Amino acid sequence: MILTDTHLHLHFPQYDADRAEVIDRALKNGFRYLLNIGTGLEDSRKAIAVAEQYPRVYAAIGYHPHEAKTAGPSDLAELSKLLTHPKVVAIGEVGLDHFHTYSPRDVQEKVFRTFLSWYREFQKPIIIHCRDAYDTLLGILTETVPPPYRGVLHCFSSDAATMKDFVDLGFHIAFGGALTYKKNDALRDACRVCPKDRLLLETDAPYLAPQSRRGQRNEPSYLVETAECAAALHSISSDQMAELTTANAERLFGLC
Repeated sequence: MILTDTHLHLHFPQYDADRAEVIDRALKNGFRYLLNIGTGLEDSRKAIAVAEQYPRVYAAIGYHPHEAKTAGPSDLAELSKLLTHPKVVAIGEVGLDHFHTYSPRDVQEKVFRTFLSWYREFQKPIIIHCRDAYDTLLGILTETVPPPYRGVLHCFSSDAATMKDFVDLGFHIAFGGALTYKKNDALRDACRVCPKDRLLLETDAPYLAPQSRRGQRNEPSYLVETAECAAALHSISSDQMAELTTANAERLFGLC
């Protein structure tokens, strides 16, 4: 099975004791790429540092909406310099979170608009976090940049109709461990009708382990369960799902 985990946080402290083993376990189990995601300035530097150590690990840099309140002008200026690093393939994760308001909504939106300007300037795909803010996000995207977008809705958590709105803008849709949760029928319906050329798989590790390991620390090797679930929804084999989502990731992020 040739898999790609398009969103995880290998530099987080949950892996300090066995980071090398977690990465090695993934690579030995057929993973082609791991995309390590930053959530702030210092965090993005750590994400890059891990990517520098492993040929198959790449990085994205950004400010998670929870951290938007800490993104001052000098921090953003320093972060933008990292976009030229050869292992940085995307801007993210960035976006809006109306479920939590660790950063005020107006601050989240202001910082997100900064990242959209970077998206236009640097021509790198954008990885978007959205929770309970899909309508607001759609409005900002449609008024800011003419479609099609090059990017992904990370850890998608809404329904099929909402998904279609973002697919129509050009986005890929990433499904994680929540796809396997027993009560997530609406999410499975969205995955079932998602165009195969827009599907991505992710763990968001160390969070959101799939159903059989729910509550445990997540890691890339557990993505197999999500791939099997997505494959069943599309009536294809797990190997086919793994290969097509890896090919989608390679095209979107320019991985090689």
